[in-house]
Amino acid sequence: MVAAAALLGLSARAAPPEGAQPVQVGSKRFTESYLLGAIVRETLAVAGVQAEHRPGLGNTAVLERSLASGAIDVYPEYTGTIARELLRLEGRPSLAELDAALAPRGLKVGVPLGFHNGYALAMREADAGRLGIATLSDLARPAARALRLGLTHEFLGRTDGWPGLRRAYGLPFAAPQGLEHGLAYEALARGQVDVIDVYTTDAPLARGGVRVLRDDRAFFPAYDAVLLMRTGLDAAPLQRLAGRIDARRMIALNAAVELDGRRYEEVAREFVAGLAGTPQATGPTAVRHPDGTSVAPGPSPIAAAPEGGKVAARPGFSQRLLDDDLLRLTRQHLLLVFGSLILAVALGVPLGVLAWHRPRLAQAVLAAVGLIQTIPSLALLAFLIAIVGGIGFVPALIALFLYALLPIVRNTHAGLSEVGAGLAHAALALGMTPGQCLRLVQLPLAAPTLLAGVQTAATINVGTATMAAFIGAGGYGERIVAGLALNDTATLLAGAVPAALLALAVQGGFEALLRALRR
Repeated sequence: MVAAAALLGLSARAAPPEGAQPVQVGSKRFTESYLLGAIVRETLAVAGVQAEHRPGLGNTAVLERSLASGAIDVYPEYTGTIARELLRLEGRPSLAELDAALAPRGLKVGVPLGFHNGYALAMREADAGRLGIATLSDLARPAARALRLGLTHEFLGRTDGWPGLRRAYGLPFAAPQGLEHGLAYEALARGQVDVIDVYTTDAPLARGGVRVLRDDRAFFPAYDAVLLMRTGLDAAPLQRLAGRIDARRMIALNAAVELDGRRYEEVAREFVAGLAGTPQATGPTAVRHPDGTSVAPGPSPIAAAPEGGKVAARPGFSQRLLDDDLLRLTRQHLLLVFGSLILAVALGVPLGVLAWHRPRLAQAVLAAVGLIQTIPSLALLAFLIAIVGGIGFVPALIALFLYALLPIVRNTHAGLSEVGAGLAHAALALGMTPGQCLRLVQLPLAAPTLLAGVQTAATINVGTATMAAFIGAGGYGERIVAGLALNDTATLLAGAVPAALLALAVQGGFEALLRALRR
């Protein structure tokens, strides 16, 4: 308990002082959401409102629970997602209708940003021309049945995604391959898949070579970009963003990050600084919808290059590896790994002793800790968010603690079972109590096997802790998630390599300890 209190104390040091309560801005794990989240944070900062951006927070379900629990206050979302995924509404409800439906949840829609970003399916232009495919209906034709689909995991599960689309168009494809959005265009270019789901403001669409298939049956709802926020949040400082980003400008912002290799924080800062010299929009800006309809364009997009006209070189691996956030991420990762390990040892060893001492309970105890391992990490994290009432360090620590129990409990039970009964009888004959025999004879003899379980748990937790970035707990996973979202290999490797090196260091440290014990 003392260790747990100390760990929570360390975590609390990173939190803002009591009373400050900065606005927590969340975003999903794709480029546009990263950018919009950073733009919201910068806009609040310019207005004198303290704010923090927590990027890459998983999917819609995670963000919704984070809003409901108060862990975040606002994040960029799209009206179609709010209507279909959160409220289960059909049609195209107005902002007033969405607000009325969200009110019982303590949420509201504020600040329509001025552009539409819809789901669509796309394929290589050459293949689409060869097969004569221009619409989603064309995918149901016999000529298209050999096409391989690679769809994002969220799209595969959304009601306004693959399940509904397949029914609406009678598509014959059975089980599309699941892909991260940041990897989909690369897989399409390499011929690994033939059809992917895209966002209509994706930067790669500006490069050509990809045909966006027309939604000829108008299946997809309107996806107008808005800010979804808690009812108590003052939206006035964010109103300067209303109608200021049209589709062309959003594509330019995305391209500045994905194609030109600029940092999304820098692009967001430059955009917000430029708002001061741009007149406020008086009405909705123009967008082009997936069904082909369009209206007049809005303001011209910002320049993708920084001042001076030169595109900044994308940071290399070594530069990204040694970036300013390395110490912070290392501290967070170590705190997650060893904090959860201490808690798992504190509970896992007594559970292993109980399973060994009471053979009738052994199967139930081992089955219970084994069952935890079968729960997908993201599902467990989302579940813990609802229980804990927040995102960040605490639910991530609990998840890692639960995942570490199985090897510790199993190895404690196995190590004690391997100690000969004669040694225990001899200790008792010498006058030891059963408790003294356990502490002074049996557990020390079982220590090498027990420590091997702790070693396994620690090594596994180094890798599993990277998932904590999906709920804003930091660590090396923050770089991995950003690298996937921004299609930036250097950033991805700058998170994966330190995690791998840490796993090797942990493995080596425990190996040395085990050798010393055996001697």
